[in-house]
Amino acid sequence: MTAARGSDGLLSQAMEMAGDLVRWRREIHQWPELGFEEVRTARLVVSSLRQMDRAGGKRGGWRIREGVGRTGVVADLGSAEPVVALRADMDALPIQETTALPYASRRPGLMHACGHDAHVAILLGAARLLSGRRLPGAVRLLFQPSEEAADSEGFSGAARMIQDGAMEGVSAVFGLHVITELPTGTVGVRAGAVQAASDSLQLVVKGCGAHAAQPHRSRDPIYIASQLVSSLQSVVSRSVDPLAPAVVSLGTISGGTRANIIPESVVMTGTIRTLDERTREAVHSEIRQIAPGIAAALGGSCEVGIGRGYPVTVNDGALTDLVRQVAEKMLGAGAVRDIEPSMGAEDFSLLAQQCRGCFFRLGVTPEGQEPTWGHSPTFEVDEAALPIGAALLAGCALRYLTQATGAGD
Repeated sequence: MTAARGSDGLLSQAMEMAGDLVRWRREIHQWPELGFEEVRTARLVVSSLRQMDRAGGKRGGWRIREGVGRTGVVADLGSAEPVVALRADMDALPIQETTALPYASRRPGLMHACGHDAHVAILLGAARLLSGRRLPGAVRLLFQPSEEAADSEGFSGAARMIQDGAMEGVSAVFGLHVITELPTGTVGVRAGAVQAASDSLQLVVKGCGAHAAQPHRSRDPIYIASQLVSSLQSVVSRSVDPLAPAVVSLGTISGGTRANIIPESVVMTGTIRTLDERTREAVHSEIRQIAPGIAAALGGSCEVGIGRGYPVTVNDGALTDLVRQVAEKMLGAGAVRDIEPSMGAEDFSLLAQQCRGCFFRLGVTPEGQEPTWGHSPTFEVDEAALPIGAALLAGCALRYLTQATGAGD
């Protein structure tokens, strides 16, 4: 593992508390909670932060706010400016775990299949590394609920935390996400667009029903929908700059009740992914024109609904350079990889709209081992990466504060 060669003091300290990092992660992993239900996880976060203050035997430790963004936790250390924020998401997924690990999920149908349990443990580790330090500014920890899904009003955990003032006064925000495609001990960085905007798509195709034996009496919405499935791909291939990534994918098609009845309507839903606002608007516009036009030409109609989801996650160039510097100093230059943008979406993007931000990747697969993909029932994290993540987040916060205030490194 590359990290073993690191001489950075933070990394050495993080390695010494590897047992606690693993314990935190496994406790969270065994008791996964969906978005805005992270009560037990938040309780573990708060009790762990308070234990850090008690163990240090000092005053002026972490100032904790609970129930931020409904089930989130915010903790501040220091009171001067600037304020740098570190974020970890806490929610799990509605997936049945099949790993058979001794610390596998104890909640049927729920699993930490995306590594958020590791994110929380890593941020708690960063908190311990920062505890007791005299900071040239302040650090704010954001233990965020519900990254994976929005609530009934369409707000994700990041949006709810912003509404509750979690980003007030923050000058920069850092976050990481585990990635199985990179080996343990490596870090992935990229300036600019790093995660896609994600928008929902609904198409309601209406025609005229009839008996399946008399199709000439119908305006078959299933046939119209099938033409739309093919035609929507032309939005990307013929209406978008080929150098501007875009994805239009349909995930569900629903229509009809019996094999011998042509239905009145068909509903299709899907997702739109883009990496810049111009392409985003162009794709939306083309779908709104093409879908109704094709349906009308075939004797039916199509109602287009597009819901704007998470925006593009854009990494600030200077903060990305800072992460690279911290990682190279800690792990060696060969451990830092330039990554391509992902068409996956992240509500860290909302935090990065409030101030400058950087979202980077932490490799969590042992060298030579096949990765287990995210959102998979077999997803697993190499726990040797946990101290590395904790040291990186703490190092980024300290480097930012020292550079911003001229306090020296």
